[in-house]
Amino acid sequence: MDVILLERVAKLGQMGEIVRVKDGYARNFLLPQGKALRANEANKKRFEAEKVQLEARNLERKSEAEKIAEALNGQSFIVVRQAGETGQLYGSVSSRDVAELVSQNGFSVGRSQVVLEVPIKSIGLHDIVVALHPEVEATIQINVARSVDEAARQSQGEDLSAVQDDFELEPLPEGEGFAGVDEEI
Repeated sequence: MDVILLERVAKLGQMGEIVRVKDGYARNFLLPQGKALRANEANKKRFEAEKVQLEARNLERKSEAEKIAEALNGQSFIVVRQAGETGQLYGSVSSRDVAELVSQNGFSVGRSQVVLEVPIKSIGLHDIVVALHPEVEATIQINVARSVDEAARQSQGEDLSAVQDDFELEPLPEGEGFAGVDEEI
């Protein structure tokens, strides 16, 4: 299906371009979200008539996104989760969790704006990109830890994901093996 883009769409094209996309992508995403129109003669004329308003609206949205990105860029957020001794989480931190955390701290971010390829499954510091506008991105840091104290230690550079040895094993004296095990096997 050919569509006229009403705004820039990542990995697809710029505003005003006529691009060919799969029917399902157009019907299920681009058309309902108001990001595109079907490419027929009536819609081409409609786009040319509304082009100035669409460009003005896009510039307004971009400037708002840049203001939010300026405030959001470099922010650090703490997520407390249960984890094993090796640092593996008993669950994960998803884009929904990150969006809720950022929204609770005064920024309006939707989960679709959080660019997270795979959920976070280990403790540590994780850099995450937030796409506020197709042309504006901000990078935040998520500090995943077992407690607030641990998060503070991690933010100072301490690596808590490695297993820490609290004891040392002493070697067995020569000739002593395990109890009940025959040496001649």
